[in-house]
Amino acid sequence: MAHRNVLIAGATGLIGRELLRGLVADDSVSYVMCVGRREPDERHPKVHFLRSDLPQVPALPAMDECYVALGTTIKVAGSQDAFRKVDFDSVVNVASAAKAAGAMKVGVVSAMGASAKSNVFYSRVKGEMENALAAMRFDTLVVARPSMLAGDRTALGQPVRSGEEVALKISRWFGSLIPRNYQSIQASSVAKALLHAVPSSKGQRVMLSGELREY
Repeated sequence: MAHRNVLIAGATGLIGRELLRGLVADDSVSYVMCVGRREPDERHPKVHFLRSDLPQVPALPAMDECYVALGTTIKVAGSQDAFRKVDFDSVVNVASAAKAAGAMKVGVVSAMGASAKSNVFYSRVKGEMENALAAMRFDTLVVARPSMLAGDRTALGQPVRSGEEVALKISRWFGSLIPRNYQSIQASSVAKALLHAVPSSKGQRVMLSGELREY
């Protein structure tokens, strides 16, 4: 019987699109609320859209789970401050609003190398975001730290990230010589791993690319 009410932020992105497809196909999910600036293309009776000018998040209906797949780059955002508003403020605010609505299970997309102690701004912000979510004390917090993502960004109207293009070429050339956690990974694999781990895990769990690709 369908009974899970799920919130997703970032449903128009590479991983978010795959998360939404998985939730729609899951018979145990009865209601999916997508929050953000752009409405996803997915059309289904269980899918609903709440337009929000992130990082502000309005009050939400009752929720059981939350998936956050928000992310940008400093180049696309235009500045470090603008990047932080997406990758820290928006992520933390969505998670906080979800908890206020009753969601105690959360899955979030972070990045390989995330650490609040990193000297790299991008990685430091990701680590600070993870720490902020951990401090909220959810029953379940699953953090995905994928390496470079493989997927069709142009189909989503997103700019191609040069770093991802390079990583994909290296993966094709050297394949098995690259450690599993550093190989590029399909966005669909990250989504499948989160959709499996969030409902079934307890406490905090960090999943690197090697584990993410097992699903």
